[in-house]
Amino acid sequence: MQSDSDQDLILRVAKGDRLAFRTLYARHNVRVFRFILRFIKDEGQAEDLIGEVFLDVWRQADRFEGRSSVSTWILGMARFKALSSLRKTTEAELDEEKAGAIADDADTPEVVAQKVDKAHAIRRCIDQLSPEHREIVDLVYYQEKSISEVAEIVQIPENTVKTRMFYARKRLQELMQSAGVDRGWP
Repeated sequence: MQSDSDQDLILRVAKGDRLAFRTLYARHNVRVFRFILRFIKDEGQAEDLIGEVFLDVWRQADRFEGRSSVSTWILGMARFKALSSLRKTTEAELDEEKAGAIADDADTPEVVAQKVDKAHAIRRCIDQLSPEHREIVDLVYYQEKSISEVAEIVQIPENTVKTRMFYARKRLQELMQSAGVDRGWP
């Protein structure tokens, strides 16, 4: 049921409700997959890890304490799985051509090409940030998490998140200027 909140769903999952689990998975699997993919840059491995994350959600739903949103709790597990995986394997490069091929149907081909070029340039600039700053930028801008949620996921104080965000934005602005990327969108 779409009207069920994530909180309601996780309580039902804790009681073994498979339909609630499928609903929770449907709501969050794409976001979690993209989050993991930004860490490990390997689609096959990200698919494997998303399975592990949601298996843990199924097994540990009864341990959810409600101190954060369900999505924050799931992303915290995903982050742990991705970091553990990185310790075990070497990084593979994200296929930027596949990522850039996703076009907005409402835009003209020229605008799409401009957006793709700019997105590649921005991604290259983000990739030049330190791992700590990249992670904060990803969680805030791509995962749309609040400062408190980021602090919980990364397990650092909120003020540290704010400081990292400040320096990440400052460095990103410098990198974008040196790469000739303007702030506007095509």
